[in-house]
Amino acid sequence: MFKPVKKTKVYEEIVTKVKEMVDQGRLKSGDQLPSERELSEVFKVSRSSVREAVRSLESQGLIESRQGDGTYIARQPIEDLVDPLASVIFTEKDGQMELFEMRRLIEPQLASLAAERATPEEIEELEEILNIQEEKISSGEMGTNVDKAFHDKLAVATKNAILIRIMDTVMDSLTESREKSLQIEGRPEKSLVRHREILRAIKSGDKELAETLMREHLEDIETGLFTVKERRNREDQARKGGDS
Repeated sequence: MFKPVKKTKVYEEIVTKVKEMVDQGRLKSGDQLPSERELSEVFKVSRSSVREAVRSLESQGLIESRQGDGTYIARQPIEDLVDPLASVIFTEKDGQMELFEMRRLIEPQLASLAAERATPEEIEELEEILNIQEEKISSGEMGTNVDKAFHDKLAVATKNAILIRIMDTVMDSLTESREKSLQIEGRPEKSLVRHREILRAIKSGDKELAETLMREHLEDIETGLFTVKERRNREDQARKGGDS
């Protein structure tokens, strides 16, 4: 029944922590690690433990040292999987309707996973993001970056590195349409309300409700955005007709 307790060496704890940060998307391929001295201060361990951890991570192919430049997160197999998709997304970024279709396929499930996996710390961070979003809106700003931060943090809460990478690319590609959407009268306030509803569902662990609310949120954004776009196109065509 009982087995000997395995003692964990200090350097192994550092290795585990770095791996977790990579899995959560907090460290990405190409990111530079802090110096040996900085790491020893952050982890409150000796520099010899840091050196041992670095050697272990390097032997596993997780990091790479560049002569005279520093230590970097190495290219991971996940990047080989996701990068071709990211390339397509950026190439087709003018196809906003296709990107919204992709969001409707991915983000409701993402919200469901967040309801299942989000830590208390991540929920607290999401609440803080929404508090900042409310402050921005109250001061007359659109809160575009904060809006993106909420969706980004939901992706991180899934603990799925592929989803994090894909959503990072998709959200970057939708920057222009997000700004246009938040310029629609009343849209920032509606988004904040929806975000709070989604967060409540996640906080209560209600996967189905979180998924449903996210789907409705995206459909509402899409409807408002493309309705306005179509109206503006008609107005432009009318003006051109009047000028001819």
